[in-house]
Amino acid sequence: MTDDLERRLAAGTPGAALDLNRLRAAITHRAAEEGLIDVAYGAYDSPIGALTVMVSDRGLVRVSYPGDGIAAQLEELADRVSPRILEAAALTDQVRRQLDEYFDGTRRSFDVKIDWRLVRGFAREVLAVTSAIPFGSVSTYGEVAARAGSPRAYRAAGNALGSNPIPIVVPCHRVLHAGGGLGGYSGGLDRKRYLLNLEEAS
Repeated sequence: MTDDLERRLAAGTPGAALDLNRLRAAITHRAAEEGLIDVAYGAYDSPIGALTVMVSDRGLVRVSYPGDGIAAQLEELADRVSPRILEAAALTDQVRRQLDEYFDGTRRSFDVKIDWRLVRGFAREVLAVTSAIPFGSVSTYGEVAARAGSPRAYRAAGNALGSNPIPIVVPCHRVLHAGGGLGGYSGGLDRKRYLLNLEEAS
């Protein structure tokens, strides 16, 4: 069957792509059944661009914006989490479904486990504090730094937020400058504005 599939793909015959998709699905299903996938990832088409959702056996480990350098991120996951990574969108369904609800305005908080293995030290504390900022509310870099245990470390807090591997779900878009300015955002300020406006309108 594999030889036949290869011949059909080489010839560009109709149905070859369908067969290849079935083969990929079968391989993914088998790998999942046998516990061979430690990190699964899948695309998510959001109102603010095509995201990539990555989950490990411990929970959501990364949400990537377009242009974030997926190859480098997968390499980091291979180094720091596990090299057993496979594109398997079905294994990310829970997160993608909750993102749908969030963007539809029917979800105000996410109910998914988080895998924090890409975050350490003070950055972990900053993101834990950020996770607790309620939907529709905002905080400042200084307030987040203080709650994380280092009131003067607002620049370090900003750096931690700027490298947040799980944007939207860990809502770093809710952190602003003390004067009300937007500050920075890894996904770009247009996306930050969109998310804040979405939450204000919901």
